[in-house]
Amino acid sequence: MHERVTELNLGGYLLHGSLSPHVGNLSFLINLNLINNSFFGEIPHELGKLLQLQQLYLNNNSFAGKIPTNLTYCSNLKELSLQGNKLIGKLPVEVGSLKRLQILAIGKNNLTGGIPSFMGNLSCLWGLSVPYNNLDGVIPPEICRLKNLTILYADPNNLSGIIPSCFYNISSLIKLSLTSNKILGSLPSNMFHTLFNLQYIAIGRNQISGPIPISIEKAHGLTLVDFGTNNLVGQVPSIGELQNLRFLNLQSNNLGENSTKELVFLNSLANCTKLELISIYNNSFGGNFPNSLGNLSTQFSVLDLGVNHISGKIPAELGYLVGLTVLSMGFNHFEGIIPTTFGNFQKMQKLLLGGNKLSGDMPPFIGNLSQLFDLRLELNMFQGNIPPSIGNCQNLQYLDLSHNRFSGTIPVEGTPSMEQYHPLWLLSRL
Repeated sequence: MHERVTELNLGGYLLHGSLSPHVGNLSFLINLNLINNSFFGEIPHELGKLLQLQQLYLNNNSFAGKIPTNLTYCSNLKELSLQGNKLIGKLPVEVGSLKRLQILAIGKNNLTGGIPSFMGNLSCLWGLSVPYNNLDGVIPPEICRLKNLTILYADPNNLSGIIPSCFYNISSLIKLSLTSNKILGSLPSNMFHTLFNLQYIAIGRNQISGPIPISIEKAHGLTLVDFGTNNLVGQVPSIGELQNLRFLNLQSNNLGENSTKELVFLNSLANCTKLELISIYNNSFGGNFPNSLGNLSTQFSVLDLGVNHISGKIPAELGYLVGLTVLSMGFNHFEGIIPTTFGNFQKMQKLLLGGNKLSGDMPPFIGNLSQLFDLRLELNMFQGNIPPSIGNCQNLQYLDLSHNRFSGTIPVEGTPSMEQYHPLWLLSRL
């Protein structure tokens, strides 16, 4: 009985050089895995002779040239991964003949053209990953024929136009990422009713307009929502039922109208105990900041409220979020003092409170925040002496206390030497 090679797994062996065309003689090969090596040159056309091949993994090498059309002779291919190479040109139209293909991963190359319409012929496809290329054009409506599509990664590219309406009927979708493209249009109000399996949606850094779909209130499976840097308007729906939510990014939109009840949705987030990040930076939210977020878990680490119209006192309850590493509240209308509970922030790295109406003394407990490397208190109404305890912040690299009413001298005792880090301590016009 003749023994045949059916699997060749050389992933991560630090191999380099060109791939021998003689690999095409391994006619019984089912799985070829060469990931994480340093192969260069073109992908041999002879791989098209591997008629039994089901998995081809060439990702994270330096293969160049075009994707060889001969690969489409491998009619049994189920998984084709060419990510992380230097491939150029368009995706060959012949790929549309790979009827058994389930995963197509061609991201992190220099591919051009668009997402071709023949993708709609790949009826078994459930994973399509094309990020970090130079793809342009619109998302073709033919992609709506992929009734098993579970994952679509197409960020960043140069895709444009509107998302075809039929796309919102692909109920199998779990992860969708179209970040950093040029996509236009608004989102249907019922999109989360039809995309009811969605767990991950990242469509930030596009040109999407209109309101956040009201149906998001019932999208219970969502773990990540990135709508940042678009042209969204209006109010944020109540999303307190999204108890699996970990990341919420709404920054740099036109949300809110500087009215008093626009932050009500934040109250509902107190039920989202898995939250790790909230950013509503650079919008038009107004009103007082609710104290209910102090009930979030200790794994909550980033809260960014900067550049809005939020007013009132800083809730002392925020100090209960002992896992915070970044707290950005700058350039709002906060007033009063820094709560003493902020002394609990033993993991705090960036505390940004500049551009408000905060007053009182600079609290000595700042010196207890041993992980702090960025402290911004500029453009407030602080007064009194700068506490010597600030010298205990041995990791501090950026300090801006300018445009306040501090008096006295800059503390010397215990202050870390300015030569040990390059940025300036911005203490001008105290």
